[in-house]
Amino acid sequence: MAAVQIVGSLLREPTREAAREPPPEPGNGFRRLSARLRALHPDDSSSARTEIHLLFDQLISENYSEGDGVAPEDVSALLVHACRLVPLNQNHLVSKVSQLIHHLLNRLQVIVDEQNLDFLLAYTISAIQQCSSWTHMAILQALAALVYCNGSKCQKYLPDLVGKTGLLIKLSDPAQSDPEVRRAAVHCMANLCLSVPGHPYLDEPYQSICFQTFLTTLQSPKLSDMDDITFCMLLQNALKGIQSLLNSGKMKLTQTEELGALLAVLKKAMFHGLPGLNIEIPTVLYPTPLPQYDGPPPSRPQPSESCASRPPVNKKKKAKVKPKKTQEGEEEDEEANGEIEAAPTTGRVHLHKGNTQCRSSPGVQSLPLAGSGAAGKDRVSSPCSSSSWKRVSSSESDYSDAEGGMQSKMRSYQAKVRQGALACFLSTIKSIEKKVLYGYWSAFVPDTPELGSPQSVSLMTLTLKDPSPKTRACALQVLSAILEGSKQFLCVAEDTSAHRRAFTPLSVMIASSIRELHRCLLLALVAESSSQTLTQIIKCLANLVSNAPYNRLKLSLLTKVWNQIKPYIRHKDVNVRVSSLTLLGAIVSTHAPLPEVQLLLQQPCSSGLSNSSSATPHPSLPDWWKKAPSGTSQEETTVNSPRGSSEPCWLIRLCISIVVLPKEDSCSGSEAGSAAGSTYEPSPMRLEALQVLAHLARGYFSMAQVYLMELGEVICKCMGEADPSIQLHGAKLLEELGTGLIQQYKPDSTIAPDQRVPVLLVVTFWTMMLNGPLPKALQNSEHPTLQASACDALSSILPEAFSILPNDRQILCITMLLGLNDNKNRLVKAATSRALGVYVLFPCLRQDVIFVADTANAVLRSLQDKSPNVRAKAAWSLGNLTDALIINMETPDPSFQEEFSGLLLLKMLRSAIEASKDKDKVKSNAVRALGNLLHFLQPSHIEKPRFTEIIEESIQALISTVLVEAAMKVRWNACYALGNVFKNPALPLASWTSRAYSALTSVVTTCKNFKVRIKSATALSIPGKREQYGSTEQYTQIWNALVTALQKSQDTTDFLEFKYCASLRTQICQALIHLLSLASASDLPCIKEALEQNGDMIQSYILQFLKSGAEGDDTGTPHSPQERDQMVKAALEHIGSIQALAGDTAKRAIMGYLEDILTVYLDSAGSQVALLGLTDR
Repeated sequence: MAAVQIVGSLLREPTREAAREPPPEPGNGFRRLSARLRALHPDDSSSARTEIHLLFDQLISENYSEGDGVAPEDVSALLVHACRLVPLNQNHLVSKVSQLIHHLLNRLQVIVDEQNLDFLLAYTISAIQQCSSWTHMAILQALAALVYCNGSKCQKYLPDLVGKTGLLIKLSDPAQSDPEVRRAAVHCMANLCLSVPGHPYLDEPYQSICFQTFLTTLQSPKLSDMDDITFCMLLQNALKGIQSLLNSGKMKLTQTEELGALLAVLKKAMFHGLPGLNIEIPTVLYPTPLPQYDGPPPSRPQPSESCASRPPVNKKKKAKVKPKKTQEGEEEDEEANGEIEAAPTTGRVHLHKGNTQCRSSPGVQSLPLAGSGAAGKDRVSSPCSSSSWKRVSSSESDYSDAEGGMQSKMRSYQAKVRQGALACFLSTIKSIEKKVLYGYWSAFVPDTPELGSPQSVSLMTLTLKDPSPKTRACALQVLSAILEGSKQFLCVAEDTSAHRRAFTPLSVMIASSIRELHRCLLLALVAESSSQTLTQIIKCLANLVSNAPYNRLKLSLLTKVWNQIKPYIRHKDVNVRVSSLTLLGAIVSTHAPLPEVQLLLQQPCSSGLSNSSSATPHPSLPDWWKKAPSGTSQEETTVNSPRGSSEPCWLIRLCISIVVLPKEDSCSGSEAGSAAGSTYEPSPMRLEALQVLAHLARGYFSMAQVYLMELGEVICKCMGEADPSIQLHGAKLLEELGTGLIQQYKPDSTIAPDQRVPVLLVVTFWTMMLNGPLPKALQNSEHPTLQASACDALSSILPEAFSILPNDRQILCITMLLGLNDNKNRLVKAATSRALGVYVLFPCLRQDVIFVADTANAVLRSLQDKSPNVRAKAAWSLGNLTDALIINMETPDPSFQEEFSGLLLLKMLRSAIEASKDKDKVKSNAVRALGNLLHFLQPSHIEKPRFTEIIEESIQALISTVLVEAAMKVRWNACYALGNVFKNPALPLASWTSRAYSALTSVVTTCKNFKVRIKSATALSIPGKREQYGSTEQYTQIWNALVTALQKSQDTTDFLEFKYCASLRTQICQALIHLLSLASASDLPCIKEALEQNGDMIQSYILQFLKSGAEGDDTGTPHSPQERDQMVKAALEHIGSIQALAGDTAKRAIMGYLEDILTVYLDSAGSQVALLGLTDR
């Protein structure tokens, strides 16, 4: 290579002298040399070989750069011609042409086309088979460059390359004598496995062969003749190969052994070369809730190696050592420098300006180190012991400067192996199901160690002890991926009560793991100095907070996170500040409202913001954010006055300030996302602050309501800005505030009237919104997402406030919504349809016939839309509109029913029938609307011939939906709708009644979902007259079906259904008593027969029904115990009033049965009363 460089330098020398000549055109040298090479023909003479050698050297030494104007097809053609010139018996020339292939393809970033690739692959495969073994390294490098991103074009050669006896399989075997050749072969396989989107991938047999080869490579120990750097590169290539296989999406790790073996080698590679760790990993990891093993503790450091004993001057010298520049010199130098400058935690030492600083903080001191026991304030040697290589100064080292450079290079390669293992682990997580992944939770996530036991190795070991900031960030990314979506797994954690059992339950183990994650992540937080890694730590904490069940855990976990993150809100790096706000948002949104978070929000505004310990790499938080926007009262803004501590919520004040106040100069560094010359905080900061405000409005509205008008000003400012993202988040905040106000005024609200926001203040708030930029946002057709969000915000207006709004503002809202309903954008149309469905239930609008008719027509048009989302929203609104019709029926004034158009009712029925055949999301509300419409029909409508057919079709649609195997919500709504149909006595009794009862009795006895059974039993108990139940046979069928349903009320294989058993029995008992209270003389024999067969069972459940209210059970029925008692008595009186046929004993038997039930119930109730009386005495 030295000769090549000399030739290259000689060729370039004339250009220095001819400085005044115009610069050569890009790619000119390549074209000239290429033309010379193309002019040659195959010739075996010595002079020809020499000329080819010289041309190859010149082509290799030419100074290329990507985008030199060299066409890829020219490069491919040149390489093909070069190979034609070189016979396979010329080993030196084969090696040289291989170097040329490798050099040109890599340097010019060329992907060879399929036709030329075919020839070049055939040539290189033949070269490996025929040439001497010393050429294999160069040929494999050329092969790796050829197959890179070309795997889909190599199908023809796969048997020769990666078949069971393929070349690469043989050369990558652990028994291969040349370690460099083995590494190059694995590299070729890794490049072959690289997938390109849109192209065919390796067939399954070849995938398995490659996967097993990579796995075997990772499992094999380092051989004695292999140097450490080659071994690291071998591991990197194997890891990249597995990652490529997993990223293709075609390979599924379904077998436990296969997945366990992969996770075992990944865990081993994750800690490769980590100073101070020497662990044994089993060959296969098996899914288990308990730790499988504990790694042996690392060797205890010698006292002489204590970091406290090293003189600072030597540290300074050590910091000056630079690694030797190689081909990857820049990357290695950056990595090495990063390791020194950003080594933040217990296993790492900070070198700042030649001074050694072993940080000591409460969090750091509490970290139990493997083999070190409890760490105290004076034990600073343990935190530094795992990086003993850093503590060797130049004067004390046994190595020369060159050897020191090799050590730095070695550390860099080891770090890359760890990073490759973590990247591969991340791909593994994405390719397997979460429920499978959580079986290996204990292998990668830390648990609280037993007293005196060493800390088990986990991802947190890397986060706390790895000297490379990039590796620490990778470990945190993997941990975040594990935690993401883990809510269902972590929800079983529970440690609120003391654990005193002989075994450790899963709930306690997971709770312990959650506590340890909090402790370790907070420890890493205070010790980290790399901004990128710090951002990952905070994001990981946010993922943990979002998924942990704090309502089932002991208090203080969130308090610790809260107090430690507050100072980072003013970190110099904008990404750290944004992620800090994200974490605060996660805290206020998890299981809200939490009493612990409520107390934290009420802390004084300065609490914890200026407590910047030595471990916190930023200044204390100034008072910039305490300033309020213009228009705020002096009483609120004076935080330094004696009343300053009475700020209701410091976090709201902080977020408002971030959104509306100009930024300080001290924050101007590294402001990603802010426009040039912007006076505000960077856009990501402002967006995150608005999201936090939205979370607070949703979960802690009682605090947000104090700032209602001020937040209104913030919303107006945001929606008036040019940035659509800021506008959108302002609209989202408005929607959350509107929803919070609606919740306060709901009938079931627990908020005391004097604690609610006064309606007049709500009117003022919405008047400010409607006079501000909200109407403009609704008309902003350039940003449909903003329009849709503004529609959602407008639908969150409080009904009580809407009725008091000025008339022109009411008309503005209605007009804009009706106009936007015809918008071409589906997002806007869906949001508008939903908003109209909200407005139609407003008390001041639902009796307005014109508005209801306009809304109905708009909704019916949306029901014809092509978008399923628009149709689903329109069906929901149609359901609400028909609810409004039913509410209007119950008012004394019949004018609405008389004025509402019969033709429009027909249109609504037809549309609802069609919608009942749509997807489940549309169907569930369509059947709800059908039931309401059939209930609403007046005798004047039913008498008209045009309604007869549509009524029959509507009822048939409901019956079909009840019986079809659809989503349970659809069937529940269909049963509810049939119950509504029975409420309309004007509907004629026809054949549909028998079909409806048959459908309901089938569901009440056989449906797997108990909530659907309950609703069908409710529907069966709605008819108020005996005639509605039809013939005696039909009545008997309904009675027997209810008795059967009562018998089967506990028959379920789904554990989740058991909680509805009591409600189901209550509803069935109520239906049976209702049937008894309507029975005729001809019905009594069938009732008597059922009582003779199942009397004891029915009696026990009816007694439970009578007692359940007194016992406080949640049976899901609105009736009080006294009302239930009266229901049985009314049934008894009705049976007694029936004129029985002569000789019929059924009446007396049924009456005696009911009297026995009442006697037993009253006796038990009396004994309970007597017992309570004795207790009182």
